[in-house]
Amino acid sequence: MKTTEPPAPLPAESGVPVAKVDVPAGPSRKEKKEGGVLNAFSHGILVLWAIMVVLPLVWAFMTSFKSDSAIFGSPWSLPDKLHFDNWSRAWTEANMSDYFLNTILVVGGSLIGTLVLGSMAAYVLARFDFPGNRFIYFLFIGGMSFPIMLALVPLFYVVNNMGLLNTIHGLILVYIAYSLPFTVFFLTAFFRTLPTSIAEAAFVDGASHSRTFFQIMLPMAKPGLISVGIFNFLGQWNQYMLPTVLNTDPDKRVLTQGLVQLAVSQGYKGDWSGLFAGLVMAMLPVLAAYIVFQRQVVQGLTAGALK
Repeated sequence: MKTTEPPAPLPAESGVPVAKVDVPAGPSRKEKKEGGVLNAFSHGILVLWAIMVVLPLVWAFMTSFKSDSAIFGSPWSLPDKLHFDNWSRAWTEANMSDYFLNTILVVGGSLIGTLVLGSMAAYVLARFDFPGNRFIYFLFIGGMSFPIMLALVPLFYVVNNMGLLNTIHGLILVYIAYSLPFTVFFLTAFFRTLPTSIAEAAFVDGASHSRTFFQIMLPMAKPGLISVGIFNFLGQWNQYMLPTVLNTDPDKRVLTQGLVQLAVSQGYKGDWSGLFAGLVMAMLPVLAAYIVFQRQVVQGLTAGALK
């Protein structure tokens, strides 16, 4: 049985040039030290930032189960027992249940309308070339930079003249108009990253534009829809200025208005435990939404860079 042996290296005197292989040098001790210092510094900043964000939330949640005397007597200690009556008192006596229902109706309706209208407008701007395409796109971008403070007075008169003042559906329409610029801007960039071959194949098979959009392109844009939906949900859930101006009916107040009213009334009554319970109630849906969809948010934000 014969074995194949590697050829012996040629001597230098043979005149045949020998190729030199450059072996990459490993990181020097100085570079390793600088990298370790940088990692330690960045991790320290992240830990500090996490403490600054998490500690107030934990303290507010802990305080919502304390009595009023314990809040002022030992604000940093754990509650001696869980006072669930704080939550029930805030839910019933402070009308937090009504504020929650109104907020869910307004935010739910406006979120659906914003995603449907914004995705359709973004798809057309991203996929079709027509006269005025860039002009319309920059109009949406200009709407992002327009201060809402300057539009409050004319917006009040417009909504009042349309008979939509102090109504749930009127507030939904205003929220949709307020959220559309950012939604169109975000989804336009996202739709441009999607492959065009699938839509072209659908057109060849006889699919209409609406069917191609709703059955093919919209499911492909799910990460972007979830990301922009979370951002709009946070902005609309925490919106205070628009409902304060356009919704003065006490029976139709949303959660932010109810929290301000609760802070005023409970402050005079000295019911600080009920106030903290209402505050935690308002924070829980936002935290839950972000915890559930945090992976989709990251995917939607990074998808535009991975074309």
